[in-house]
Amino acid sequence: MKKLKVPYLVTLDVLDLSSVGYLLESKAHREYIDVINWKEYPYKPIVAFDIARSDINLYIRYFVKGNSLKALHNVDGSPVYTDSCVEFFMKTMEDHNYMNFEFNCIGTCDAARRQSREIKRSLTTDEYTSIRRYSSLENKPFTEKLGVHSWELVVAIPFQLMGLNPENLPEKILGNFYKCADDTEFPHYVSWNPIDVPAPDFHRPEFFGEIYL
Repeated sequence: MKKLKVPYLVTLDVLDLSSVGYLLESKAHREYIDVINWKEYPYKPIVAFDIARSDINLYIRYFVKGNSLKALHNVDGSPVYTDSCVEFFMKTMEDHNYMNFEFNCIGTCDAARRQSREIKRSLTTDEYTSIRRYSSLENKPFTEKLGVHSWELVVAIPFQLMGLNPENLPEKILGNFYKCADDTEFPHYVSWNPIDVPAPDFHRPEFFGEIYL
């Protein structure tokens, strides 16, 4: 099981999200999404993420470079996993339920509180609005573009939205980070922490890693 420590950066919440990437690049903790779990899908783009926190938000900055780029969805709650997509799943130590936060490359989000892949409660409009996002590609949808492309996405997810008390954060939570693009020229399913099941499935809390806050 992989582990990471999320550094605390006091100035994150006072910066515009478009400027946060520079601070995260130099001060955050960096990890890579580079585990191929299913040999049927060998394609692996270059994917790194920088992670840090403020008093009330978890910040994640994704950097992606790979073949093809797609962003058809621009309404929150849409199936963004079919586009060029990065994801963060998490749960508390005590809860059997978990949350998924999925973002396509222009920042459109699909998120829910889940008992399983099938049983979920999607976020409300106000909850989606509370998740701040900045994409280097702006936010206009487009059909698939072939060739090599690079992009960055910065997201700020409130701890309260994740079911955590910002004034009394736990020592750690469990989670995993993913990169996928189901309906593209180069479909792939890459993870941070390994997943040991026969077929692609990111909804596997038993394979989450440890995230120390």
